[in-house]
Amino acid sequence: MNEITAAHNETPILEIENLSISFFTRAGEIPAVMDFSCTVMPGEAMGIVGESGCGKSTVSLGIMRDLSNVGRIVGGRIKFKGRDMAEMSEEELRQVRGNEIAMIYQEPMASLNPAMKVGKQLMEVPLIHEKVSREEAWNRAIDMVRAVRLPDPERIMRSYPHQLSGGQQQRIVIAMALLSKPSLLLLDEPTTALDVTVEAGIIELVKGLGREYGTSMIFVSHNLGLVLETCDRITVMYSGEAVETGSVRDVFEHMRHPYTQGLFRSIPLPGTDKNTRPLIAIPGQLPLPHERPKGCNFGPRCMHFRAGFCDAAEIPMVEVDGAAGHHSRCVRISEIDWDALPEGAAKARAPVAPGAPTLKIEDLKKYYHVSGGGLFGGGETRLVKANESLSFEAREAETVAIVGESGCGKSTLAKVLLGLETATEGRVTLGNQDIQDTPVEARDTATVAGIQMVFQNPFDTLNPSHSVGAQIMRTLEKFRIGRTVEERRKKMFELLDLVKLPRAFAARMPRQLSGGQKQRIGVARAFAGNAKVVVADEPVSALDVSVQAAVTELLMDIQRKNKTTMLFISHDLSVVRYLADRVVVMYLGHIVEQGTTDQIFSPPYHPYTEALLSAIPLADTRVKKKRIVLEGDIPSAIDPPPGCPFQTRCRYKPLVPDKLCERELPPFRDLGAGHRSLCWLGDHVLSKMEPVIKVQADG
Repeated sequence: MNEITAAHNETPILEIENLSISFFTRAGEIPAVMDFSCTVMPGEAMGIVGESGCGKSTVSLGIMRDLSNVGRIVGGRIKFKGRDMAEMSEEELRQVRGNEIAMIYQEPMASLNPAMKVGKQLMEVPLIHEKVSREEAWNRAIDMVRAVRLPDPERIMRSYPHQLSGGQQQRIVIAMALLSKPSLLLLDEPTTALDVTVEAGIIELVKGLGREYGTSMIFVSHNLGLVLETCDRITVMYSGEAVETGSVRDVFEHMRHPYTQGLFRSIPLPGTDKNTRPLIAIPGQLPLPHERPKGCNFGPRCMHFRAGFCDAAEIPMVEVDGAAGHHSRCVRISEIDWDALPEGAAKARAPVAPGAPTLKIEDLKKYYHVSGGGLFGGGETRLVKANESLSFEAREAETVAIVGESGCGKSTLAKVLLGLETATEGRVTLGNQDIQDTPVEARDTATVAGIQMVFQNPFDTLNPSHSVGAQIMRTLEKFRIGRTVEERRKKMFELLDLVKLPRAFAARMPRQLSGGQKQRIGVARAFAGNAKVVVADEPVSALDVSVQAAVTELLMDIQRKNKTTMLFISHDLSVVRYLADRVVVMYLGHIVEQGTTDQIFSPPYHPYTEALLSAIPLADTRVKKKRIVLEGDIPSAIDPPPGCPFQTRCRYKPLVPDKLCERELPPFRDLGAGHRSLCWLGDHVLSKMEPVIKVQADG
């Protein structure tokens, strides 16, 4: 965070005054942003947060004047360094864009030319904007590659974008943006597609470079934890409007808009628990732009809505008492009890005692043979060890989380369980039946119905040509549930009730559903055959936070009712802490640690688990976190390192004598009560490990 923000006598880098942006389509004018104002001072970082469709990305595109042919600024103004950008000529705007204002997009490959080497692309920035020599451009580019902490800068400069990992590509895009030394950097969800450990490195990098170059930033995100870690001020958007703005600490500790409060109650913060303190989802959904209500846009979803008052007129932004610069678009600020829970909020529930093991995995290995080279598969065949000696079990009514970075083998394990792949070695037992060698097409109906999956992306799992009801009934028919069409129809309606969707949705087509509603249909189909085990692969990561809470609570409710075993595959450890009973941590095909959730989140840790925990962005000002940023990327499964799989990134390796980490795979250490770790570290090191996450008492 930057102390420069206190200098109020400086000219703001950016002033947005009552900005309104509309898109003009065949259907007419669609207002995307209305009456949006914010100010960014030199060296300050402003976070803009909100759900999909709230207008946060449209604001940043408006600043860049990159609204395509259909978008237009219809009201208000944007001033950059005191000058109204609407008065700038096209030539002046071109000079400002990419030179004084730079933007980093969510998907790094959208900003990189796949046919041009990285070095040449970086050199273009000083060559075009400053007309320097090629030698000067090369030197600046390679210095910036070092500044963004990429290994072997010479090799990186000679590489094509596809030869770099996602995290490396994003660092190159950041380097490109900073090469022109911009006064203002716009970051639009720059880490959404990255692993949590890579995200932590990128965030640390952006903060450091912001301090070093004095760059002001606008950080567009849906992740409140990231905004807390990176920003000085925050603007919360809902349905095209700013509804609350202020310093990060003021807004996080004294939120004064019901929507802001709803966002915080929807995310698993330290202290929330699926049994004692369940999440509280925001009811309803974001209104479509042409269906916005009169008065307060949030009114139909607000527990404090008062008819004839909240919907009487347009709602202005008003100052919050006792906090300079803290504003809220709510007319009932002084009347609301901000500590009261909403009526009907989920009450504490007794934990469900897990039953007998439903799924057993013993020494499971999955290897692939891949071609070593050649366009048409020629060359030496190499072995990819995707899963290496995995052993754990999951009991009835228990949630076992499987966590780790991309490439660790989580999805390969899911494929073996579902019969999409068969195991190379080892056993997988579902109930009393071995299924590791039986592909899905050879499994009987009861086995297929007994282990089902909820996929990450709800948009790809529904047939766009068939109604929701027809698709659920097709699943029931496949699982031989119901003897007649009428029996299956009755069961289909019961499943819609189960996932809390109106029965009228049976006649709807997938395109008529929101993302959260589509995911509920995915859950309904997974539970249609009374599954014993449900594999949930990042089931809420593609959804907005308020929808995440509703789908997470739905999964928990159905699991309690059906006593289903759930394998929850995720990289989001805050969600894992909230809902998992036990956790399995994977790295490069190995299980490196497993135990109860309390054991995994308390020291002693495996060094990789410790780094994962430190990378969780938590939206809680009471949290103090140890910072551990992993250097380098996860190695390739084609060429894994010798010895411990984590030794190339482990900060504890020097503490182990005789280079043991580099020579031998560690045995599983029993840390007590079923807590196991794949590590050479001795008791004298483990006993001194401190908690990564500490929650300070209020006050």
